[in-house]
Amino acid sequence: MTPRPSVKPTKTPHTNTTTAAPGFLPSLLDRIPLPRWAIYAIFAAIVLLILICVICCCVKCCCKGKKKRKKKPDEKINMKGISGTTTTALLTVGIKEAAALKAMDSGGTSDPYVKVYILPNKSKTFETKVFRKTLNPVFNENFKYQIPQKELTESTLVMQVYDFNRFSKHDIIGEIRLNLSTVDWNHVIEEWRDLSEASKHEQEHLGEICFSLRYVPTSSKLTVIILEAKNLKKMDQVGSSDPYVKVQLILEKKKWKKKKTSVKKRTLNPYFNESFTFDVSFEQIQKVQLVISVWDHDKMSRNDAIGKIYLGCDATGNQLRHWADMLSNPRKPVAQWHTLLSAEQVDTTLALKHTLKIPFTNKNF
Repeated sequence: MTPRPSVKPTKTPHTNTTTAAPGFLPSLLDRIPLPRWAIYAIFAAIVLLILICVICCCVKCCCKGKKKRKKKPDEKINMKGISGTTTTALLTVGIKEAAALKAMDSGGTSDPYVKVYILPNKSKTFETKVFRKTLNPVFNENFKYQIPQKELTESTLVMQVYDFNRFSKHDIIGEIRLNLSTVDWNHVIEEWRDLSEASKHEQEHLGEICFSLRYVPTSSKLTVIILEAKNLKKMDQVGSSDPYVKVQLILEKKKWKKKKTSVKKRTLNPYFNESFTFDVSFEQIQKVQLVISVWDHDKMSRNDAIGKIYLGCDATGNQLRHWADMLSNPRKPVAQWHTLLSAEQVDTTLALKHTLKIPFTNKNF
């Protein structure tokens, strides 16, 4: 008897094409060698970044449109309509050039430079460079002043052309005076003007002083020789003075070192020829300021300052030229005459920091 084979039905897997898509994303994620939470975090960050960029673009476009709409009424600005609370005005004076100047030297030429200041205060004086042997100098230099608005109507701009002379008084060629109350501040003024004779009621002459400077970098020695002074202002009732000279070094706006000459009795043209030496390093010589002041000695009362002058790398005009000549000629004495300025003018320019010494503690405040 042949056994009858029994056939057991088997279930064949049924593939459904509609379930293939849901399994694609998990299989793709399984291929990335990162934890699922990390993948979700990266995806969320990308979506957030895109959203932020879209929002920023929208905000920028909106703000740009508002600015364009608001700018139209302000396209034309009238300076006369401005009524701010500014208390100072900025004045820029440009010295461009001069032509057909008067010949002051025997050779038929001049060594012109321009001095610029504002009256009545005359707190800051500027000077251009000196141009050698020419009657048609081209300067192209600008100077800036800050003037309180309340003083504008009472201020006068003075531009004086001088002939430079190292060993004698500088002769004035001519000047221009401009009343600032007549200036139209809405426009830049650029024009030629004829020089006039110097005003006879100019600030009183204080005198001149001649001294030499010598600097030796290797030994860090600065030598100042006070040679002589002339045409000093009369300080006594008898029409004379008892002059002496102070030599001071200023460092970082503080009085550093000082020396003084002997007193010369009853003279307006004293001869000193006294030498003073200071220890000043090469680093300090680029920062220090040398103040030369002439004083009238009085036994019964306080000594009065006749006039001052200061030199240094931050000086201007003849003072800067003398200082630069000294630095460019080490070990060589360089002598020059200087016109004295008022003590108030020099002190205002230097703006020294005053120190107060307290007894017993010996400390500066």
